[in-house]
Amino acid sequence: MDQATELLEKASTLLQKLEEIFVPQQQAVDWGYTAYRWRGKRGLQPVQHPHKVDLNDLLCMERQKAEITRNTAQFVTGKSANNVLLWGSRGTGKSSLIKAILNKFADQGLRLIEVEKRELIDLPDIVDLLTGRPEYFIIFCDDLSFEADDPSYKSLKAVLDGSIAAPPENVLIYATSNRRHLMPEYMRENLETEVVDGEIHHGETTEEKISLSERFGLWLSFYPFNQDQYLSIVDHWLQQLNASTDISNEETRQEALRWALQRGSRSGRVAQQFARDWAGRDND
Repeated sequence: MDQATELLEKASTLLQKLEEIFVPQQQAVDWGYTAYRWRGKRGLQPVQHPHKVDLNDLLCMERQKAEITRNTAQFVTGKSANNVLLWGSRGTGKSSLIKAILNKFADQGLRLIEVEKRELIDLPDIVDLLTGRPEYFIIFCDDLSFEADDPSYKSLKAVLDGSIAAPPENVLIYATSNRRHLMPEYMRENLETEVVDGEIHHGETTEEKISLSERFGLWLSFYPFNQDQYLSIVDHWLQQLNASTDISNEETRQEALRWALQRGSRSGRVAQQFARDWAGRDND
C-alpha cells in the first residue's frame, strides 16, 4: 500500500468517526404516541403533550367539520379517502380543525405527523417509514406555500400522486394554506390565458400551480367571519373560561368589537384571544 492510499484510508476513517459524532442518528421510533414531528436526520420525534382540541369548540364551520370528519372516518376504517387541502383566511380554524380530528380519532388508530415545509423534501423517506404500519397516519403540513423554484414542491407533488411508487393506503396528507393553489399568483400570468373555441385555456405557469392543488381530492375553504359569527365565538369562549359576563353585556360586546377592530380581523383566533384577556380581568 503506497503512502497516498494509506492517507486516504485514514482520512476516510476519520471522516466516518466525525460523522458519527456530529451528525445525529435516527433513533428507533416509539410508536406509542399519537403525534410526532419530523426532525430530518433525527427522524420522527414524539410530541409528549399534543394540543388537544375539541370539535365542539370550533364554531361556524359545520360544513368543513362534517366533510373532514367523514373523510377521516373512511380513512381509519380502511375505506378509500382523500388528501385534504384546507385553505382560506388566517385565524379561521384550519389548523385547529386538524388537531381536533386527531383528538377525535386517536383511539381508532389515527396518528399525526407534523412536517415543516423545509422538511417536505424528506417526504419519500417518511412515507417509506410508515408503509406497512397498522396505524393510520396523517402527514400534517401547516401554513403551506411555495415559490416556483422550491425543491420541496416537487417532493409533495410526487407523494400526492405522481411517483412511480404507489401511495400507501395508511397515509394521507392534510395541509393548510392561505393560498388556494399553494403558490403566489401574479397578474402577468393572466396574459398567458387563451380562449380557444369559446373555452378558457390557462397558460403553462397557471396550469403548473393548479396541478399541485388538484392533487388534493378534498378542498375545504375558510372565509372571514361576519360580526355575528365573531361574537358567537367570543361568547362560547367566555363561557368556557368561566367569565363573569357574556356577549349580552353591552360593555363586553363593545370591547369585543373594539378588540377585533384593533387587530383588523374578526377571526376565531382573535375571538379566543379577546375571551382570554376579558376572562383574565375577572380574576384581577
